[in-house]
Parts: sequence; C-alpha cells; structure tokens
Amino acid sequence: GISDTEAFEVVAEAAARVMAGRSEGGTIFRSPRALCDRDRLRVTVPHVAYLKISEGCDRGCTFCTIPSIRGAYLSKPIGEVVAEAEQLAADGVRELVLVAQDTTYYGVDLDGRPQLASLLARLVDLPGLEWIRLMYLYPMHVTDELIEVVASGGKVLPYLDLPLQHVNDQMLRRMSRRVTRAETERLIDRLRERIDRLVLRTTLIAGFPGETESQFGELLRFVAARRFERLGVFPYSPEPGTPAARLEGQVSEQVRRSRAEQLLAAQQEIAFAWNASQVGGRLAVIIDRDIPGEENAYVGRSYADAPEVDGAVYVTGERLEPGQIVPCEIVATRDYDLIGVAVGDPR
Repeated sequence: GISDTEAFEVVAEAAARVMAGRSEGGTIFRSPRALCDRDRLRVTVPHVAYLKISEGCDRGCTFCTIPSIRGAYLSKPIGEVVAEAEQLAADGVRELVLVAQDTTYYGVDLDGRPQLASLLARLVDLPGLEWIRLMYLYPMHVTDELIEVVASGGKVLPYLDLPLQHVNDQMLRRMSRRVTRAETERLIDRLRERIDRLVLRTTLIAGFPGETESQFGELLRFVAARRFERLGVFPYSPEPGTPAARLEGQVSEQVRRSRAEQLLAAQQEIAFAWNASQVGGRLAVIIDRDIPGEENAYVGRSYADAPEVDGAVYVTGERLEPGQIVPCEIVATRDYDLIGVAVGDPR
C-alpha cells in the first residue's frame, strides 16, 4: 500500500504493480525531497498559485483525521519553498497563497522555532510576485516578527485566515485545541492594534459533541462582538476513527445545522456592513477574468478576498487583462460582493 499522499512520483509504478498482481504490500514512505512541488500542473487561473509549505500536522485536534492520514508535521526547507515560488513567479504568478495544515508552525520541526516570518522575508524579494496571502494560521506561534511583516504594508497582504473552531474553553479542551478564549482574545487584540486595514477570516464548528445551548450562545455572542470580516461555519461531522466521534453528548444533525445557520445569519450582517463601509473608497483589485458577453466588464478580488472562499469585485474598465492589479473606486455592493470602477492604470 502507499501510505504517503506526497509520493506522487511512484503512484503510477505502484498502481501498475498492483494491477499486475505483483504488489508485495510494501509501504512507500515520504522524504523531504518528496515534498518538492515544482513543475506541477496548476488548475488555478494563471496569475494565482497555492504553495504548500509543509505536510502533516502535530496538533491532534480530536475532530481531525489529518495526522493519521498525513503524519507528523514536516516543513519544506526554506530554500525549497523559495525555489518553487521563483518558478511560479517566472510562470506569471502574481498572487501566491501560502497553505499548510498549520502555517504558523512552519519551521518548528526544523530547528525548534517558528520560521514563517523568515520565509516571508525571502519571498517578498522575488520579482513578479505582488501579493502574498497567508491561510490556515493556527492561533499558537503567531510571533511579533510575523505581525511586523504583515503590518509593514508590503507584499504580504493584511489578510489573515485564523481558524478558531470555537471560543468556549470547555469546547476548546474537548477539541484539544490547546488554546483558551483569553489567549485567543489577546491575539485578536494584538492583530487589530498593529495591522492597519486587517481583514480576519475564521472558521467555526457548530454542534461539536457536548456543546450546550449556553456554550453555543457564547460562540454566537463572540461572533457578534468580534466582527470577523470573513467567516465560514461547518456543522460538526463525525469522522470515523477520530476521538470526537466517540465522545459522549453527540448533538443531533438537526441541531448542528440549525446552529450553523444561526452563526451564518449573524455573520451575514457583519459582512454586509463591512462591504457597505468600502463604498466611496478605493481598493486595488486583481483581475481574474472578463465576463463573457459583456463589454468592459471583469471579475476580480481585493486583498480582502481569498480565491474560491470569499467574495468578488465586479469591475468596469477598459482593456483590462487577467492578472493585472488595478485601482478601483467602490461604487456599490451586491450581497457578499463589491462593484467597482477602474480609476487608474493597471500594473
């Protein structure tokens, strides 16, 4: 069997052995070299790319299967990540989205300390790259150095995806998140105080085993008070083999879905209010595509919109091209999206 999702170089060979009845049941183990992802076929628009900086996870959250599937955390060496980013930039990528199971843990397994800030210091010097977006930042290991890099106003966007899952301390313990509400609140305060124009995205789980109405109410009030610009909610789904699936106090599917809907309803007002606050101002927008059948009409995103998970900016402008970044005046909103007019030269 193949135990390693990163061993893509030998998948065809192993499959051929199995089909020919010659499989000996061996295991193909991962190596740091197997994490290399250069010369890959990308399915995103040409000017956007995801770059995975690590594999696996050491967290052991009780609802998650990733550690059992992908193993312990393994950081790509900084030089390897930079080499991948150089190739992507040379291939026309302008927005680089850094992803991992846990991006803030990057480098701890290499020499005992978080190194995401050091990695970013290398990436910002690469010609061609204009936007660097950070996703999946675990609340632990957000260092002062990292905050300073984001706050500097350079290529690293003031957009942080910080999956919190819950805020009630008992729920956090049952999830094995290793953080408390107080620590989470202090981190959010630090980020808001030090990073201008910060957009925070989080994800939450509704109806985790044992969640009481009181604990859910605490989460709902937290969402209303903290006003995350972007927020996703998942009704808890039991994953076979995870500790959470065996916990007492499983919440019915109907209640899980109802709680998720309540959180999303609270978030809708917050997201619409943030959009309304952008009207009359200017945002740089990266153009993703034109709109077929419409003249001088395009779809793009601002720094506040990660590809695939957030809203869009509909832009009116002349002779714009995908991949260009153009200053736009925001003139209206449409639900979770913005409507803008190009007011300057694209770059």
